[in-house]
Amino acid sequence: MKFADLGLSDELLQSVLDAGYDTPTAIQAQAIPSVLMMRDIIGIAQTGTGKTASFVLPMIDILAHGRRRALMPRSLILEPTRELAAQVAENFEKYGKNHDLKMALLIGGVQMGDQVKALSDGVDVLIATPGRLMDLFERGKILLTGCELLVIDEADRMLDMGFIPDIETICSKLPPNRQTLLFSATMPPVIKKLADKFLSNPKYIEVARPASNNTNIAQHKIHVTTRGKREVLRHLLRTDNVSTAIIFANRKTTVRELAKSLQQSGFSAGEIHGDMDQNARNAELQKFKDGVISILVASDVAARGLDVKGVSHVFNYDTPWHPDDYVHRIGRTGRAGASGRAFTFVTDDDAEAIGNVEKLTGMKIPVFTLDGADAAAEALTQEKRERAPRAEKAPRRERAPKAAAPVDEIEVSPELAEAPARAAAPARAPRARRDEPRPPKDVLTELPSKPGEWNGPVPGFLSVSAL
Repeated sequence: MKFADLGLSDELLQSVLDAGYDTPTAIQAQAIPSVLMMRDIIGIAQTGTGKTASFVLPMIDILAHGRRRALMPRSLILEPTRELAAQVAENFEKYGKNHDLKMALLIGGVQMGDQVKALSDGVDVLIATPGRLMDLFERGKILLTGCELLVIDEADRMLDMGFIPDIETICSKLPPNRQTLLFSATMPPVIKKLADKFLSNPKYIEVARPASNNTNIAQHKIHVTTRGKREVLRHLLRTDNVSTAIIFANRKTTVRELAKSLQQSGFSAGEIHGDMDQNARNAELQKFKDGVISILVASDVAARGLDVKGVSHVFNYDTPWHPDDYVHRIGRTGRAGASGRAFTFVTDDDAEAIGNVEKLTGMKIPVFTLDGADAAAEALTQEKRERAPRAEKAPRRERAPKAAAPVDEIEVSPELAEAPARAAAPARAPRARRDEPRPPKDVLTELPSKPGEWNGPVPGFLSVSAL
């Protein structure tokens, strides 16, 4: 089957061919004709299956006929993250270049004034995240009564991020006779309840079993210690023929620290996480797309919004807490028919998490053995280093006492020379008694002398009284 068989307009087909595509994916082949027939749809598909084009392409043809009105978007696409919203906007620009359609992107991290101005001029397509849309709606800056088509994308991710109440509110403000398309990688009970409530006799399309495996991705798990992760990662980056890689971590602090560590080790690495503002995230992502950096360390905020061609490897530096995130993470590689490799680092504390992943995917992820004796030895050494008690610090080196002057350089009185050995270190002399006569001040004190030293009488002002 070709795109020409799906009922798309000639102008749209030309845009698709210019983009380098002529054969639709499974989800596109099944969804596009139904969308053009104005059917409601539930689409179950993994990321990387061409899901975005399955609703963008028919929407362009549907919206080609109609009139724009101020503050009243004709269609609405809800996305869970800013990155994914921006990706959908890029698709509209790419495929809609031969159509006179206006689009607005309504996301956080961008000044609201420009977005309000775009809405006031009238838009055919509004792509938004739920939070920013609700904010403008409550301010009275947008009306949803003219929306004819609604797309809820990545519905299970919306659930994870707590957006379901916002989506229900938004759906209640839309016209009841609209067309609604819902896409999700999985169908948990909450999403099924949402679909039953807001979709009318939808066509159910499932191109793959929920969270099933992409056969183009070779999946592996590696048993590591927490402290051994970085060394194992560096070994794989150097030896597994990595061209470009995305490394996922569960915490933003881990993302920052790992990116810095890789840079110090000589790797061309960048980072993307939720603490970065939108401009910084876009800039870092663009560097990765342009090949300025070959490794991108990311939190799950980027797991469902990245569409970068040619990603050869995905590394789960941390086993994901939610098994659904595993599917979306590894879906960054093995896209559009290409092959990819995915490695998941598993510590003893991750036994339950990796078990949930294997239960969801329906497969036992094979254990990967590190190649090379050096890597194995290093991992073993690292583990032993963890378990071994810390060595006690070496005692501080004491300074040797200054050598005493040779005995033959000191005049010793005959009386002292004849004294027994224990008199060599005599006890402190007793304090003078009051009734003993004091020595006269002008008495000469004989002191052992060396050339150049004073050997005269002790001045009176230096005499010390026993009292």
